[in-house]
Amino acid sequence: MEKEIKKILRKLTNKKNIYLVKSGNNAIKQLTRIYKDKIFLIPDQGGWITYYQYPKHFLYYQTDHGLLKNKINFDKEKYVLLVNSNPGYFAMQDMKKIIFNGLIINDASGSIGYSQSKEGAIIFGSFGKDKIINLSYGGFIASDLNLEIQEEFEKEKLSLLHEKLKDIKKRVLYLDGLNKKVKNDLKGYDIIHKKNKGINVIVKFNNEKEKQEIEDYCKKNKYEFTLCPRYIRVKCNAVSIELKRL
Repeated sequence: MEKEIKKILRKLTNKKNIYLVKSGNNAIKQLTRIYKDKIFLIPDQGGWITYYQYPKHFLYYQTDHGLLKNKINFDKEKYVLLVNSNPGYFAMQDMKKIIFNGLIINDASGSIGYSQSKEGAIIFGSFGKDKIINLSYGGFIASDLNLEIQEEFEKEKLSLLHEKLKDIKKRVLYLDGLNKKVKNDLKGYDIIHKKNKGINVIVKFNNEKEKQEIEDYCKKNKYEFTLCPRYIRVKCNAVSIELKRL
């Protein structure tokens, strides 16, 4: 079973070495331990809280609501670039256009099953409750590098993980359809990165009336939502419609 799971993950990440770990956070913790002498470059928004909790040293790089636009001009010997390939779960990065001469670590928690999950020297992701692979447990690290990773994945979870991975195409199509529907329903509002493929939909509001209208739409359709500004989504006034939770 584990061999088949790793075979599927190799195909999804285009990497030869697959490590199964107990969570996405554990993946980040182990990678920051391996590269403890490096300075981690992390996004100024659209990331995850442990991006800045686990590294010994880090610096923020500027984004356009989570999307990296500029060349990263840092010494490759001192820095590691941590990129969320689907920041805030709402706008896929153009990973092929990222220019950085050093090591790129790709958080593919929100892009696994899409082409964005195949870019970067190291790829990791979570199988948490509200992820694309929503096992509610575990995570992975993938790389062509030979990494010293502690694999502590619970064996009794392997069978269900295998089922989730086999159904990933169906899950991706379902989430894509929801995303398109909500964007069409709310086309009169200011949707951030509207043209980018994503899962969540984040809608800016300029006043209390707009905010209430977006919230009412979510309640009517039974979509969970959170309010921004939030580091893990965007740093502006907006409603994040959490379609990844469905």
